[in-house]
Amino acid sequence: MTRRYFGTDGIRGTVGEKPMTAEFALRLASAAARVLAPNGGRAVIGKDTRVSGYMFESALEAGFVAAGMDVSLLGPLPTPGIAHMTHSLNADLGVVISASHNPFEDNGIKFFDRKGRKLSDELELQIEAFLEQPAITRPSEELGSASRVDTARSQYQWFALSTVPKEMRLDGVKIVLDCSHGAAYKVAPRVLSQLGADLVAIGCSPNGININKGCGSTQPGLLQATVKGVGADLGIALDGDGDRLLMVDSDGNLLDGDHLLYLLAMHRKASGTLKGPVVGTLMSNLGLEVSLKAKGVEFYRANVGDRYVLEMLRDKGGELGGETSGHLLVLDKTTTGDGLVSALQVLSIVAETGKSLQQLVADMPQYPQTMINVRTPSTVDLEAPAIRAGVTKLEAQLGDRGRVVLRASGTEPVVRVMVEGQDHDEVVALADELADVVRAVAAG
Repeated sequence: MTRRYFGTDGIRGTVGEKPMTAEFALRLASAAARVLAPNGGRAVIGKDTRVSGYMFESALEAGFVAAGMDVSLLGPLPTPGIAHMTHSLNADLGVVISASHNPFEDNGIKFFDRKGRKLSDELELQIEAFLEQPAITRPSEELGSASRVDTARSQYQWFALSTVPKEMRLDGVKIVLDCSHGAAYKVAPRVLSQLGADLVAIGCSPNGININKGCGSTQPGLLQATVKGVGADLGIALDGDGDRLLMVDSDGNLLDGDHLLYLLAMHRKASGTLKGPVVGTLMSNLGLEVSLKAKGVEFYRANVGDRYVLEMLRDKGGELGGETSGHLLVLDKTTTGDGLVSALQVLSIVAETGKSLQQLVADMPQYPQTMINVRTPSTVDLEAPAIRAGVTKLEAQLGDRGRVVLRASGTEPVVRVMVEGQDHDEVVALADELADVVRAVAAG
Protein backbone atom coordinates (compact mmCIF):
# COMPACT_ATOMS: atom_id res chain seq x y z
CA MET A 1 0.00 0.00 0.00
CA THR A 2 1.34 3.39 -1.03
CA ARG A 3 1.54 6.18 1.51
CA ARG A 4 -0.46 9.26 0.49
CA TYR A 5 0.75 11.77 3.04
CA PHE A 6 3.79 10.52 4.95
CA GLY A 7 7.19 10.94 3.34
CA THR A 8 10.65 9.99 4.59
CA ASP A 9 10.27 12.32 7.56
CA GLY A 10 6.63 12.85 8.42
CA ILE A 11 4.13 14.97 6.52
CA ARG A 12 5.38 18.20 5.01
CA GLY A 13 4.18 20.92 2.66
CA THR A 14 3.35 24.57 2.09
CA VAL A 15 1.21 26.07 4.86
CA GLY A 16 -2.36 26.67 3.72
CA GLU A 17 -2.13 24.14 0.91
CA LYS A 18 -3.21 20.54 1.24
CA PRO A 19 -2.31 18.78 3.41
CA MET A 20 -0.81 21.50 5.64
CA THR A 21 -4.03 23.03 6.90
CA ALA A 22 -5.45 23.35 10.39
CA GLU A 23 -8.38 21.12 9.47
CA PHE A 24 -6.05 18.36 8.29
CA ALA A 25 -3.90 18.63 11.43
CA LEU A 26 -6.98 18.13 13.61
CA ARG A 27 -7.96 15.01 11.64
CA LEU A 28 -4.38 13.77 11.77
CA ALA A 29 -4.33 14.03 15.56
CA SER A 30 -7.59 12.13 15.75
CA ALA A 31 -6.26 9.41 13.44
CA ALA A 32 -2.98 9.12 15.37
CA ALA A 33 -4.90 8.82 18.65
CA ARG A 34 -7.00 5.95 17.25
CA VAL A 35 -3.86 4.04 16.26
CA LEU A 36 -1.39 4.87 19.03
CA ALA A 37 -3.67 5.49 22.01
CA PRO A 38 -7.16 4.10 21.30
CA ASN A 39 -8.05 4.05 24.98
CA GLY A 40 -6.79 7.54 25.75
CA GLY A 41 -3.41 8.52 27.13
CA ARG A 42 -0.94 11.37 26.76
CA ALA A 43 0.43 13.19 23.72
CA VAL A 44 3.45 15.48 23.80
CA ILE A 45 3.59 18.34 21.26
CA GLY A 46 6.64 20.46 20.47
CA LYS A 47 7.54 22.75 17.59
CA ASP A 48 10.19 24.86 15.96
CA THR A 49 10.04 28.65 15.59
CA ARG A 50 7.84 29.02 12.49
CA VAL A 51 4.94 31.41 12.89
CA SER A 52 2.57 28.71 11.60
CA GLY A 53 3.51 26.51 14.55
CA TYR A 54 0.91 28.24 16.72
CA MET A 55 -1.86 27.24 14.32
CA PHE A 56 -0.84 23.60 14.05
CA GLU A 57 -0.19 23.33 17.78
CA SER A 58 -3.76 24.44 18.51
CA ALA A 59 -5.27 22.17 15.85
CA LEU A 60 -3.36 19.10 17.03
CA GLU A 61 -4.23 19.88 20.64
CA ALA A 62 -7.92 20.06 19.75
CA GLY A 63 -7.82 16.76 17.86
CA PHE A 64 -6.08 14.89 20.67
CA VAL A 65 -8.23 16.34 23.45
CA ALA A 66 -11.40 15.54 21.49
CA ALA A 67 -10.13 11.96 21.10
CA GLY A 68 -9.74 11.64 24.87
CA MET A 69 -6.00 12.28 25.19
CA ASP A 70 -4.23 14.60 27.60
CA VAL A 71 -1.75 16.92 25.91
CA SER A 72 1.57 18.28 27.18
CA LEU A 73 2.69 21.37 25.25
CA LEU A 74 6.46 21.83 25.15
CA GLY A 75 6.74 24.95 23.01
CA PRO A 76 9.85 25.49 20.82
CA LEU A 77 12.24 22.60 21.36
CA PRO A 78 14.59 20.63 19.08
CA THR A 79 13.09 17.51 17.53
CA PRO A 80 15.37 15.20 19.57
CA GLY A 81 14.34 17.10 22.71
CA ILE A 82 10.71 16.26 21.92
CA ALA A 83 11.69 12.61 21.45
CA HIS A 84 13.44 12.68 24.84
CA MET A 85 10.48 14.34 26.58
CA THR A 86 8.04 11.85 25.05
CA HIS A 87 9.94 9.02 26.69
CA SER A 88 10.71 10.80 29.97
CA LEU A 89 7.08 11.90 30.45
CA ASN A 90 5.88 8.36 29.75
CA ALA A 91 3.66 9.66 26.97
CA ASP A 92 1.99 7.43 24.41
CA LEU A 93 3.23 9.51 21.49
CA GLY A 94 5.17 12.65 20.65
CA VAL A 95 4.47 15.15 17.89
CA VAL A 96 6.95 17.49 16.22
CA ILE A 97 5.67 20.51 14.30
CA SER A 98 8.50 21.37 11.94
CA ALA A 99 9.55 21.31 8.31
CA SER A 100 13.17 20.89 9.39
CA HIS A 101 15.48 22.64 6.90
CA ASN A 102 12.67 23.94 4.64
CA PRO A 103 11.82 27.68 4.47
CA PHE A 104 9.27 29.20 6.85
CA GLU A 105 6.45 28.99 4.29
CA ASP A 106 6.50 25.22 4.78
CA ASN A 107 5.69 23.21 7.86
CA GLY A 108 5.42 19.58 8.78
CA ILE A 109 4.21 17.09 11.36
CA LYS A 110 6.00 13.93 12.47
CA PHE A 111 5.48 11.46 15.26
CA PHE A 112 7.46 9.54 17.84
CA ASP A 113 6.32 6.42 19.67
CA ARG A 114 6.38 6.11 23.46
CA LYS A 115 10.10 5.24 23.37
CA GLY A 116 10.97 8.40 21.43
CA ARG A 117 11.50 6.58 18.13
CA LYS A 118 10.10 7.46 14.71
CA LEU A 119 7.11 5.43 13.58
CA SER A 120 7.39 2.48 11.25
CA ASP A 121 5.94 2.59 7.73
CA GLU A 122 3.24 0.19 8.93
CA LEU A 123 2.04 2.50 11.71
CA GLU A 124 2.03 5.49 9.38
CA LEU A 125 -0.14 3.53 6.95
CA GLN A 126 -2.53 2.69 9.76
CA ILE A 127 -2.83 6.38 10.63
CA GLU A 128 -3.44 7.26 7.00
CA ALA A 129 -6.29 4.73 6.86
CA PHE A 130 -8.20 6.79 9.47
CA LEU A 131 -7.54 10.14 7.80
CA GLU A 132 -10.46 9.76 5.44
CA GLN A 133 -12.84 9.54 8.40
CA PRO A 134 -14.17 12.53 10.36
CA ALA A 135 -12.35 13.43 13.57
CA ILE A 136 -13.91 11.87 16.65
CA THR A 137 -15.22 13.76 19.68
CA ARG A 138 -15.75 11.73 22.81
CA PRO A 139 -18.44 12.54 25.41
CA SER A 140 -17.53 15.43 27.71
CA GLU A 141 -16.61 13.16 30.60
CA GLU A 142 -14.08 11.36 28.36
CA LEU A 143 -12.34 14.41 26.89
CA GLY A 144 -8.68 15.05 27.58
CA SER A 145 -7.03 18.19 28.92
CA ALA A 146 -3.97 20.26 27.97
CA SER A 147 -1.15 21.87 29.94
CA ARG A 148 2.23 23.46 29.24
CA VAL A 149 5.53 21.97 30.40
CA ASP A 150 7.64 24.97 31.41
CA THR A 151 10.68 22.86 32.28
CA ALA A 152 11.05 21.14 28.89
CA ARG A 153 14.10 23.14 27.79
CA SER A 154 15.96 22.67 31.06
CA GLN A 155 15.19 18.93 31.12
CA TYR A 156 16.53 18.49 27.60
CA GLN A 157 19.56 20.64 28.44
CA TRP A 158 20.50 18.35 31.33
CA PHE A 159 19.92 15.29 29.15
CA ALA A 160 22.30 16.63 26.49
CA LEU A 161 24.98 17.32 29.11
CA SER A 162 24.58 13.80 30.49
CA THR A 163 25.85 12.33 27.19
CA VAL A 164 29.44 13.54 27.75
CA PRO A 165 31.87 12.90 30.66
CA LYS A 166 31.15 14.98 33.75
CA GLU A 167 34.70 16.28 33.76
CA MET A 168 34.56 17.53 30.18
CA ARG A 169 35.33 21.24 29.80
CA LEU A 170 35.59 23.54 26.79
CA ASP A 171 37.41 26.40 28.48
CA GLY A 172 39.53 28.27 25.96
CA VAL A 173 37.79 26.69 22.95
CA LYS A 174 36.31 29.40 20.73
CA ILE A 175 33.16 28.13 19.03
CA VAL A 176 30.78 29.79 16.59
CA LEU A 177 27.30 28.29 16.95
CA ASP A 178 24.63 28.74 14.25
CA CYS A 179 21.15 27.66 15.38
CA SER A 180 19.45 28.61 12.10
CA HIS A 181 16.97 30.83 14.01
CA GLY A 182 15.33 27.53 14.87
CA ALA A 183 14.27 25.31 17.73
CA ALA A 184 17.71 25.05 19.39
CA TYR A 185 18.18 28.80 19.70
CA LYS A 186 18.02 28.78 23.49
CA VAL A 187 19.11 25.36 24.68
CA ALA A 188 22.21 24.89 22.47
CA PRO A 189 23.96 28.15 23.53
CA ARG A 190 23.16 27.41 27.18
CA VAL A 191 24.71 23.94 27.00
CA LEU A 192 27.92 25.08 25.33
CA SER A 193 28.26 28.07 27.65
CA GLN A 194 27.79 25.82 30.66
CA LEU A 195 30.74 23.74 29.45
CA GLY A 196 32.90 26.87 29.42
CA ALA A 197 33.17 27.46 25.67
CA ASP A 198 34.10 30.91 24.38
CA LEU A 199 30.87 31.16 22.41
CA VAL A 200 29.90 33.33 19.45
CA ALA A 201 26.21 32.69 18.71
CA ILE A 202 24.57 33.47 15.38
CA GLY A 203 21.18 32.44 14.01
CA CYS A 204 19.70 32.68 17.50
CA SER A 205 17.13 35.45 16.98
CA PRO A 206 13.99 33.82 15.52
CA ASN A 207 11.09 36.02 14.46
CA GLY A 208 8.82 33.35 13.00
CA ILE A 209 9.86 33.86 9.38
CA ASN A 210 13.67 33.81 9.35
CA ILE A 211 14.18 30.13 10.18
CA ASN A 212 16.88 28.59 7.91
CA LYS A 213 17.18 31.87 5.99
CA GLY A 214 20.79 32.44 4.95
CA CYS A 215 22.10 30.40 7.86
CA GLY A 216 22.18 26.98 9.50
CA SER A 217 23.27 23.61 8.17
CA THR A 218 21.68 24.11 4.74
CA GLN A 219 23.40 27.47 4.17
CA PRO A 220 26.66 27.32 6.13
CA GLY A 221 28.41 30.15 4.31
CA LEU A 222 27.77 32.65 7.09
CA LEU A 223 29.15 30.22 9.67
CA GLN A 224 32.26 29.53 7.59
CA ALA A 225 32.94 33.25 7.18
CA THR A 226 32.31 33.97 10.87
CA VAL A 227 34.64 31.20 12.05
CA LYS A 228 37.48 32.65 10.00
CA GLY A 229 36.54 36.23 10.81
CA VAL A 230 36.65 35.82 14.60
CA GLY A 231 39.50 33.30 14.62
CA ALA A 232 37.40 30.51 16.12
CA ASP A 233 38.63 26.97 16.67
CA LEU A 234 35.53 25.51 15.06
CA GLY A 235 31.93 26.13 14.10
CA ILE A 236 28.69 24.24 14.69
CA ALA A 237 25.68 24.45 12.36
CA LEU A 238 22.28 23.07 13.30
CA ASP A 239 19.14 23.09 11.18
CA GLY A 240 15.73 24.52 11.97
CA ASP A 241 14.57 21.65 14.14
CA GLY A 242 17.96 20.79 15.61
CA ASP A 243 18.35 17.21 14.41
CA ARG A 244 21.11 17.89 11.85
CA LEU A 245 24.74 18.80 12.48
CA LEU A 246 27.47 20.15 10.23
CA MET A 247 30.74 21.54 11.53
CA VAL A 248 33.42 23.93 10.29
CA ASP A 249 37.12 23.70 11.06
CA SER A 250 39.32 26.68 11.93
CA ASP A 251 40.19 27.22 8.26
CA GLY A 252 36.52 27.55 7.35
CA ASN A 253 36.29 24.12 5.71
CA LEU A 254 32.93 22.39 5.98
CA LEU A 255 32.68 18.96 7.61
CA ASP A 256 29.51 17.18 6.56
CA GLY A 257 27.80 14.16 8.09
CA ASP A 258 30.21 11.75 6.39
CA HIS A 259 33.25 13.44 7.94
CA LEU A 260 31.65 13.51 11.37
CA LEU A 261 30.53 9.88 11.17
CA TYR A 262 34.08 8.88 10.24
CA LEU A 263 35.52 10.92 13.11
CA LEU A 264 33.18 9.30 15.66
CA ALA A 265 33.76 5.81 14.30
CA MET A 266 37.55 6.13 14.28
CA HIS A 267 37.67 7.36 17.87
CA ARG A 268 35.52 4.47 19.04
CA LYS A 269 37.56 2.03 16.98
CA ALA A 270 40.77 3.30 18.59
CA SER A 271 39.29 3.12 22.09
CA GLY A 272 37.76 -0.31 21.58
CA THR A 273 34.21 0.93 22.09
CA LEU A 274 32.90 0.65 18.52
CA LYS A 275 29.93 -1.72 18.47
CA GLY A 276 28.83 -3.35 15.23
CA PRO A 277 29.05 -1.82 11.77
CA VAL A 278 28.66 1.80 10.70
CA VAL A 279 25.62 2.57 8.55
CA GLY A 280 25.36 5.34 5.97
CA THR A 281 23.00 5.82 3.05
CA LEU A 282 22.97 5.51 -0.71
CA MET A 283 24.16 9.14 -0.78
CA SER A 284 27.13 8.69 1.58
CA ASN A 285 30.44 9.63 -0.02
CA LEU A 286 32.46 6.74 -1.38
CA GLY A 287 35.46 8.12 0.52
CA LEU A 288 33.72 7.30 3.81
CA GLU A 289 33.15 3.69 2.80
CA VAL A 290 36.68 3.21 1.47
CA SER A 291 38.29 4.79 4.57
CA LEU A 292 36.24 2.79 7.07
CA LYS A 293 36.85 -0.51 5.32
CA ALA A 294 40.58 0.26 5.17
CA LYS A 295 40.51 0.55 8.98
CA GLY A 296 38.65 -2.74 9.36
CA VAL A 297 35.23 -1.20 10.03
CA GLU A 298 32.17 -2.73 8.37
CA PHE A 299 30.01 -0.27 6.44
CA TYR A 300 26.48 -0.66 5.11
CA ARG A 301 24.24 1.61 3.06
CA ALA A 302 20.57 2.11 3.88
CA ASN A 303 17.94 3.97 1.91
CA VAL A 304 17.96 7.73 2.35
CA GLY A 305 16.27 8.84 5.55
CA ASP A 306 17.52 8.51 9.11
CA ARG A 307 14.61 6.18 9.94
CA TYR A 308 16.05 3.64 7.46
CA VAL A 309 19.54 4.11 8.87
CA LEU A 310 18.06 3.39 12.28
CA GLU A 311 16.34 0.25 11.06
CA MET A 312 19.55 -1.09 9.56
CA LEU A 313 21.56 -0.27 12.69
CA ARG A 314 19.10 -2.26 14.78
CA ASP A 315 19.19 -5.11 12.28
CA LYS A 316 23.00 -5.18 12.14
CA GLY A 317 23.65 -4.46 15.82
CA GLY A 318 25.41 -1.13 15.29
CA GLU A 319 25.30 2.16 17.20
CA LEU A 320 26.73 4.71 14.75
CA GLY A 321 25.06 5.81 11.53
CA GLY A 322 24.08 8.87 9.62
CA GLU A 323 23.51 10.84 6.46
CA THR A 324 25.71 13.26 4.55
CA SER A 325 23.18 15.97 5.38
CA GLY A 326 24.12 15.74 9.06
CA HIS A 327 21.50 13.40 10.52
CA LEU A 328 23.74 11.42 12.87
CA LEU A 329 22.62 8.52 15.03
CA VAL A 330 24.56 7.70 18.18
CA LEU A 331 22.26 5.07 19.63
CA ASP A 332 24.03 4.57 22.95
CA LYS A 333 23.32 8.26 23.63
CA THR A 334 19.92 8.97 22.08
CA THR A 335 17.04 7.38 20.16
CA THR A 336 17.03 9.70 17.18
CA GLY A 337 19.20 12.15 15.25
CA ASP A 338 20.30 14.92 17.61
CA GLY A 339 22.45 17.79 16.33
CA LEU A 340 23.42 19.08 19.77
CA VAL A 341 24.22 15.66 21.25
CA SER A 342 26.23 14.74 18.15
CA ALA A 343 28.17 18.00 18.42
CA LEU A 344 28.93 17.24 22.06
CA GLN A 345 30.32 13.81 21.10
CA VAL A 346 32.67 15.46 18.60
CA LEU A 347 33.66 18.16 21.10
CA SER A 348 34.42 15.52 23.73
CA ILE A 349 36.87 13.90 21.28
CA VAL A 350 38.48 17.27 20.57
CA ALA A 351 38.80 17.91 24.31
CA GLU A 352 40.14 14.41 25.05
CA THR A 353 42.67 14.20 22.22
CA GLY A 354 43.71 17.84 21.93
CA LYS A 355 43.45 17.45 18.16
CA SER A 356 41.80 19.87 15.75
CA LEU A 357 38.96 18.89 13.45
CA GLN A 358 41.40 19.06 10.54
CA GLN A 359 43.62 16.46 12.19
CA LEU A 360 40.73 14.18 13.13
CA VAL A 361 39.43 13.82 9.56
CA ALA A 362 42.71 14.21 7.67
CA ASP A 363 42.89 10.60 6.47
CA MET A 364 39.38 10.45 5.00
CA PRO A 365 39.43 11.40 1.30
CA GLN A 366 36.27 12.86 -0.14
CA TYR A 367 35.47 11.74 -3.65
CA PRO A 368 34.15 14.44 -5.99
CA GLN A 369 30.38 14.30 -5.75
CA THR A 370 27.77 16.45 -7.42
CA MET A 371 24.08 16.47 -6.62
CA ILE A 372 21.55 18.36 -8.68
CA ASN A 373 18.04 18.86 -7.33
CA VAL A 374 15.69 18.83 -10.30
CA ARG A 375 12.44 20.49 -9.25
CA THR A 376 9.47 18.90 -10.99
CA PRO A 377 5.84 19.99 -11.40
CA SER A 378 4.59 16.47 -10.72
CA THR A 379 5.74 12.94 -9.95
CA VAL A 380 8.36 11.65 -12.37
CA ASP A 381 8.63 7.98 -13.32
CA LEU A 382 12.28 7.21 -12.64
CA GLU A 383 11.86 3.93 -14.54
CA ALA A 384 10.97 5.78 -17.75
CA PRO A 385 13.02 4.37 -20.67
CA ALA A 386 14.84 7.64 -21.33
CA ILE A 387 15.90 7.97 -17.68
CA ARG A 388 16.96 4.34 -17.36
CA ALA A 389 18.98 4.64 -20.57
CA GLY A 390 20.66 7.78 -19.23
CA VAL A 391 21.59 6.06 -15.96
CA THR A 392 22.92 2.97 -17.78
CA LYS A 393 25.08 5.15 -20.03
CA LEU A 394 26.64 6.99 -17.07
CA GLU A 395 27.24 3.81 -15.09
CA ALA A 396 29.01 2.26 -18.06
CA GLN A 397 31.22 5.31 -18.45
CA LEU A 398 32.15 5.43 -14.74
CA GLY A 399 32.62 1.68 -14.29
CA ASP A 400 34.10 0.96 -10.85
CA ARG A 401 35.43 4.53 -10.59
CA GLY A 402 32.17 5.98 -9.28
CA ARG A 403 28.44 5.77 -8.66
CA VAL A 404 25.14 7.15 -9.96
CA VAL A 405 22.19 7.61 -7.61
CA LEU A 406 18.80 8.83 -8.76
CA ARG A 407 15.99 9.24 -6.25
CA ALA A 408 12.83 11.22 -5.64
CA SER A 409 12.84 13.34 -2.50
CA GLY A 410 10.45 12.22 0.20
CA THR A 411 9.96 15.75 1.52
CA GLU A 412 9.65 18.00 -1.55
CA PRO A 413 8.84 17.79 -5.32
CA VAL A 414 12.44 17.20 -6.33
CA VAL A 415 14.39 14.47 -8.09
CA ARG A 416 17.93 14.21 -6.74
CA VAL A 417 20.59 13.39 -9.32
CA MET A 418 23.87 12.38 -7.72
CA VAL A 419 27.05 11.41 -9.53
CA GLU A 420 30.26 10.49 -7.74
CA GLY A 421 33.67 9.61 -9.11
CA GLN A 422 37.38 10.27 -9.09
CA ASP A 423 37.43 13.17 -11.56
CA HIS A 424 35.57 16.36 -10.60
CA ASP A 425 35.03 17.69 -14.12
CA GLU A 426 33.71 14.34 -15.34
CA VAL A 427 31.33 14.07 -12.38
CA VAL A 428 29.89 17.55 -12.96
CA ALA A 429 29.43 16.94 -16.69
CA LEU A 430 27.71 13.60 -16.19
CA ALA A 431 25.41 14.96 -13.50
CA ASP A 432 24.38 17.84 -15.77
CA GLU A 433 23.71 15.38 -18.58
CA LEU A 434 21.46 13.16 -16.48
CA ALA A 435 19.65 16.13 -14.91
CA ASP A 436 18.76 17.34 -18.41
CA VAL A 437 17.26 13.93 -19.17
CA VAL A 438 15.13 14.07 -16.00
CA ARG A 439 13.94 17.60 -16.84
CA ALA A 440 12.94 16.51 -20.34
CA VAL A 441 10.94 13.55 -19.04
CA ALA A 442 9.29 15.73 -16.37
CA ALA A 443 8.29 18.28 -19.00
CA GLY A 444 6.58 15.54 -21.00
